[in-house]
Amino acid sequence: MSMQPSSTSPLATLNGVARLDHLGVIQIEGEDAAKFIHGQLTHDFALLDLGSARLAAFCSAKGRMQASFIGFKRPAGDILLVCSRDLLAPTLKRLSMFVMRAKAKLSDASERFSIYGLLGNATKNVAANAGVAWAKADFDAESVVQLYPADGTPRQLWVAPVGTAVPQGEALALETWLWSEVRSGVATLSQPVFEAFVPQMLNYESVGGVSFKKGCYPGQEVVARSQFRGTLKRRAFVVHSAGELQVGQEIFTPADTSQPVGTVVQAARAPGGGMDAIVSLQLAALETGPLLAADSELQLLPLPYLLLEDI
Repeated sequence: MSMQPSSTSPLATLNGVARLDHLGVIQIEGEDAAKFIHGQLTHDFALLDLGSARLAAFCSAKGRMQASFIGFKRPAGDILLVCSRDLLAPTLKRLSMFVMRAKAKLSDASERFSIYGLLGNATKNVAANAGVAWAKADFDAESVVQLYPADGTPRQLWVAPVGTAVPQGEALALETWLWSEVRSGVATLSQPVFEAFVPQMLNYESVGGVSFKKGCYPGQEVVARSQFRGTLKRRAFVVHSAGELQVGQEIFTPADTSQPVGTVVQAARAPGGGMDAIVSLQLAALETGPLLAADSELQLLPLPYLLLEDI
């Protein structure tokens, strides 16, 4: 996967550091931390080492995503799960219900950790894994996770205890970082789309968010059936709109404005005007003509990665 910036994208000229206060942190401590969370999420945490992070979803028994995380282990052995702050409290409550006899303590650590996004030349060298999505490195108290690029521009997630010197780089507007998130094509779940999707509807199996080799977790049978029985009828795409878009907004076709064919998952204002968004669409709708959100027609943009079936 190339990490070279595209010369045609505004992101190619953007560099800097953005504080990500819209994200929160769940901390899992104890000797069973990895074993416990391995049994709850869509990815393998039992084999998680200090050089990797995990994209993962927490699902209902019906396989519907209730939260998404970037999770990683710190040198002390505790595990941090970074998620949308508006989903943290209910997710922490539900996860805590499953601890039972496991030697694991879960807590809201959002006030104990700082989170920043690094873009362009503000990113750090993560050694042998540089350029590989979900590679992770520790620099003293700092943990840095390599994310999917946006239009070829490198991106990283920086997490460290409050009081750690903030990462160096030009200040980057949060709005710009959120646009880079959309352009990466990797969605972060938030409250308006709680339980709206199985992971494959957001392409999670194609961007390292699902392991089909691990054991059971809530919703595992539904997720596996969607993958192997050919029942998946929705995928995530990146689109542009001249008008306003909001998370949870429904998408229609002119042929039928009463039955939605898709949902806006994540949206951000584009520097050149209008908005870009990650949307989850019925595949059949791609063959029926224009896509509409409110009064605006959506323009499909190239998906920035291959889907698993195309790899």
